[in-house]
Amino acid sequence: MRKNPHTREDTTKPQAQMNLPATFEHEMRLLLGDRYVAFREALLGEPAVSIRLNKAKSDSTPCYEPVPWASDAYYLPERPAFTFDPLFHAGSYYVQEASSMFVEQAVRQHLSEARAALDLCAAPGGKSTLLRSLLPDDCVLVSNEVMRPRAQVLTENIIKWGHPRSIVTSNYPADFTPLGPLFDLILVDAPCSGEGMFRKDEVAVSEWSPENVSICWQRQRDILTDIWPTLRPGGLLIYSTCTFNTHEDEENVRWITTELDAEPLQIAIDDSWGITPSLLPEVAHAYRFLPGRTRGEGFFLAALRKRNSAPEVTQQTEANAKRNKKNKDKRSAPPTPAECKQWIDNNRGYIYKNTETEVVAIPTDMEPIQKKLTEHLCLLKSGITIATRKGRDLLPTHELAMSNVLNTEAFTRCELTYTEALNYLHREAITLPPDTPRGFIIVTYRNTPLGFVKNLGNRANNLYPNEWRIRSGHFPDKQVSVL
Repeated sequence: MRKNPHTREDTTKPQAQMNLPATFEHEMRLLLGDRYVAFREALLGEPAVSIRLNKAKSDSTPCYEPVPWASDAYYLPERPAFTFDPLFHAGSYYVQEASSMFVEQAVRQHLSEARAALDLCAAPGGKSTLLRSLLPDDCVLVSNEVMRPRAQVLTENIIKWGHPRSIVTSNYPADFTPLGPLFDLILVDAPCSGEGMFRKDEVAVSEWSPENVSICWQRQRDILTDIWPTLRPGGLLIYSTCTFNTHEDEENVRWITTELDAEPLQIAIDDSWGITPSLLPEVAHAYRFLPGRTRGEGFFLAALRKRNSAPEVTQQTEANAKRNKKNKDKRSAPPTPAECKQWIDNNRGYIYKNTETEVVAIPTDMEPIQKKLTEHLCLLKSGITIATRKGRDLLPTHELAMSNVLNTEAFTRCELTYTEALNYLHREAITLPPDTPRGFIIVTYRNTPLGFVKNLGNRANNLYPNEWRIRSGHFPDKQVSVL
């Protein structure tokens, strides 16, 4: 089963030549008929490149072609080296495939309010950051990824997006079942056979087989069965894949409708968007993005409403219980220093969790949900880790620097040039102006925080996370500036 394998940025390139599996070609000819020739030619073409702005960090209005079904989203004329754009690392925008941004239409048209939402298969974080921009500000978003390496990438991208009411978990769908009807919105961007990624990922082509498709659609139903009890009555389920076959797409929507008693919802679309309706007549409301017709990669989406009460919650199996790694109480820690609380805006709206190693600020209205999740799930991130302890010192974290609620007045700011910003992101030493005061300094690029340094006077310690640093020793010949 495949999901989009992209991590911190979309670095894939079009393949010079693609040998599609013969069985896949045969099935797609039967499915698309006369449309197949244009579809296949598009699969051999160059993928579109698109970004979505983080309006909490950027007020830019780029002179690029907008993505018609998404807000603050644009097609780029060519693929830049995103790695060498400091604003990419600052979370000012996200590199996201345009078709997948159609999730916005389902949310805007069918979700009026929400207290809690879940992105179940969230890595690397494109749809989670999209949801975070669409949901009410006081809604708690839980982003989950079961594979731990991918969950770490997800955590990084959620931190860069900067919203305090974000939780990252790493659990199997069945681990959520005991929570009961908690969520107003669940997005299941299901792991799939990855046919929609063929022109961007040659591994997806080599791994495809009819047997894998069969495994995928059955496992997708298992995922949906496990997570369905956690959706509140009247709640919204968004089901999506990046594949083309009807087994994983329309047939699964039909199964959700009949077996889970869900109501399929119509999404209003514009004819100019080139979205293809359901390819099975008995499934009325389903939406396909086909290369050659829409400007984007292969994508499928359906929105469904939960009609009746949730079924009785089943108890966790012993195996699931063993997989959970509950947060354990730690020995008593010193009280949270008052200065630490001043590092975030509206600091009275937070509860501070203080341990021997860190200080975490959790929005007060998020704490009940956070506590409930902690009983059953493995939480990788919750709220904002604002400080870590190193001996007697309290160090502001990079997560604080990336947060949208950072109190910038609490720290001296130092603006970096483009070259200095890249040196900082490489985690190299940088030189600050001689009149810069000692202590923790926020370094910025185009007035956007990149992170912290500790100025010692004769030198500045670079506090950028080592695991996030730019590893390439190459420097671009010219400045990379997407926004």
